Amino acid sequence: MSLSNSAETNLLELLFTNADWANIGDAGGLRGSVAAGSFYISLHTADPGEAGDQETNECDYTSYARVAVARSGAGWTVASEVVDNDAAITFPQCTGGTNTATYAAVGSAASGAGELICSGALAASLAISNGITPEIAAGDLDVTAS
Repeated sequence: MSLSNSAETNLLELLFTNADWANIGDAGGLRGSVAAGSFYISLHTADPGEAGDQETNECDYTSYARVAVARSGAGWTVASEVVDNDAAITFPQCTGGTNTATYAAVGSAASGAGELICSGALAASLAISNGITPEIAAGDLDVTAS
């Protein structure tokens, strides 16, 4: 069995925009978090895989850090079983070292081996070297539940 289109959309809304999922369990449904918090977007030099964590193949150029995106309608848009970022996700400018980012991931922690929520290949590799500021344009980080 697979989730229905409606269930996929509701699940993505619960996870990414912290919206309640009505009529699951009781009339109140599945509730969003009291404090929604953020997801942390990371860049990776290779597929972190489904068994990986946020540190698996993560970029390590000098000054690299994950970028927080609020779990809200201001951070994400969900439509037709797809969620995407509402604003550009801009990583810190490289001040040393080099990486080629080929994957992006959404995770639970600002640093360390946080839980990997989802990951996928970038539409185009990002060659990162001194002076380069990696960025994922608004609407370019798409997540599906299927």
